[in-house]
Amino acid sequence: MQNFPWDNHSSVSEFILLGFSRDSQINTILFNIFLFLYLSTLVGNGLIVTLIHLDSRLHTPMYFFLSVLSVLDMSYVTTTVPQMLVHLICQKKTISYVGCVAQMYIFLVLGITEGWLFSVMAYDRYVAICYPLRYKVIMTPWLCGAMAIFCGLWGISCSLVYTVFTMRLPYCGPNEINHFFCEVPAVLKLACADTSLNDQVDFILGFILLLVPLSFILASYVRIFATILKIHSAQGRLKAFSTCVSHITVVTMFCGPAMFMYMNSGANASPERDKKLALFYNIISAFLNPIIYSLRNKDVKRAFLKLTGSSKASE
Repeated sequence: MQNFPWDNHSSVSEFILLGFSRDSQINTILFNIFLFLYLSTLVGNGLIVTLIHLDSRLHTPMYFFLSVLSVLDMSYVTTTVPQMLVHLICQKKTISYVGCVAQMYIFLVLGITEGWLFSVMAYDRYVAICYPLRYKVIMTPWLCGAMAIFCGLWGISCSLVYTVFTMRLPYCGPNEINHFFCEVPAVLKLACADTSLNDQVDFILGFILLLVPLSFILASYVRIFATILKIHSAQGRLKAFSTCVSHITVVTMFCGPAMFMYMNSGANASPERDKKLALFYNIISAFLNPIIYSLRNKDVKRAFLKLTGSSKASE
């Protein structure tokens, strides 16, 4: 049997995920709700990726980053929701120690990558609005690809630090995680050791991984709004601002709850509150993203009508 670096001090071979309720009727209702949200998330984000791939008019930096976001969202929910659905209808609600480590790491990789992708998307809007004539020269396919890869590599490396610092602690029992998946704050509560160092590391990483990209986003939008205010036409100002509203909404829904979760001291954590926060930035935001980005987006609507063969596509 292969030994992992974090196995030496742990006597727990599996964890029990308590989820939301022990009431079978409530769990059945939750199962139907989350199944609908999960399938809708896959269909909505999958449709956006398909439309962007098939319609040459959507082969721009903004839609490239949107397609990356959609892929991340589909992967993000798939890391946690299928297992949660099984646990809602089955008596056995266990996850192996290694499975818990893997879920924690993959979830963090995708979440951190998405958080930094939002800052890249803000930079894209900044260049598009503040330097429209140089937009295609600055936002080259090579630069877009490089920024997307950077987000991924940053997520991979920082998630490793999070996971190693969490799972290096001894876990002697009990093995019941009061959550619906293996998330760092929930798992840390079961450690048989002082977690003050972990709280400090989590706060520092939370600052780097959440506040730094948020600072980039804020700086970009300060410049963007300053440029928009200089536009003389009210219609022009509205058009420029409308391209940013979707991004601002999505960033707020994702980063707000995540920042509250990961920068809050473990001593002040509430399991029920943490589960609701996790639902918001893991499931709800991924479900709403395709709706928010396509609801007022004429390009996406046009591409959809073209794909379905509707006569309105030519209007």
